[in-house]
Amino acid sequence: MADAAQRRDAVRASDLRSVGRVRLPALGLGCAQLGGLFQAMDLAEGFDLLSAAWRAGIRYFDTAPYYGYTRSERRVGCFLSERDRASFTVSTKVGRLMAPATSVGSEEFGYVAPLPFPPNYAYGYDDVLRSFEHSQQRLGLAHIDLLYVHDIGRLTHGERHDLHWDALTRGGGFRALRRLRDEGAIGGIGLGVNEAAVVSDAMSETHLDAVLLAGRHTLLEQDALPLLDACARSGTAVVAAGPFNSGILAGGTTFDYAAAPPAVTERARALGAVADLFGVPLAAAALQFPLAHPAVVSVVAGAHSADQVAANVAAFERPIPAAFWAALRYGGLVAPATPLPAGA
Repeated sequence: MADAAQRRDAVRASDLRSVGRVRLPALGLGCAQLGGLFQAMDLAEGFDLLSAAWRAGIRYFDTAPYYGYTRSERRVGCFLSERDRASFTVSTKVGRLMAPATSVGSEEFGYVAPLPFPPNYAYGYDDVLRSFEHSQQRLGLAHIDLLYVHDIGRLTHGERHDLHWDALTRGGGFRALRRLRDEGAIGGIGLGVNEAAVVSDAMSETHLDAVLLAGRHTLLEQDALPLLDACARSGTAVVAAGPFNSGILAGGTTFDYAAAPPAVTERARALGAVADLFGVPLAAAALQFPLAHPAVVSVVAGAHSADQVAANVAAFERPIPAAFWAALRYGGLVAPATPLPAGA
């Protein structure tokens, strides 16, 4: 009886969830690895990965010009061009213009063998329109479902944040996004960031249809709960990206793209110990946890291979006993106010 209830409650990758005007599949594929993030990926491997995702039921693909210096958008676009446009959802990002260069390094900002189109930050009105047009061409799509402002924030830009924020606000970046939405060229606008504070700032400037928030609402971190609650109240959908916190919740040793500090490693071990006690793969718990919050419509996870993406889908759809989530709460391993999956 309990097992049957758990299976009824299990969410499938293709299940659609809605907040405000945004309706997305519950699990999406983050496509940074298609651009060679941390390790090279050749064309055949990239198409194998995308094909495995499609076979497993994934219909939401998130990319960006920055990923591999345009390589990810090109590969995603080539793959999706063979599919019925109504059968998938795609998001990409603005905030950087990719300009040709005579050479780039063998590795740039974690991307191995990137294409010779290094980025320049650009958040103004004309910049956003130009970046969007370039993405349309690389993706081969006239309509893009969600367009996010990429990597805006004080932690990202430091002393230059005010300059870029001014371009996005008074310089017309948000205005360009609203124009594209009003004209029907895009379905919705938002931010694609790993900083919670800047999302609150942006929500005071304009209505965001969606926020792709990487690594800030996970089994390891729930400091962004006030923001997620505000998103639920305002009808702003949240896409929870980076559910593995760069790998440490999936058996790795990295956190936020660097070696995990001792305190984070110890917390991950404690979560893993509870998972082992209940026979639950920690990666499955990490993938399923964010969807418990009412603002979250989708979880986006990357993968380095076809086998890995298939394993992620299986983990995402694996039934997890309610007692496991209750044990995390009882053990103080999640914040007291954190919504947990149904039945916990």
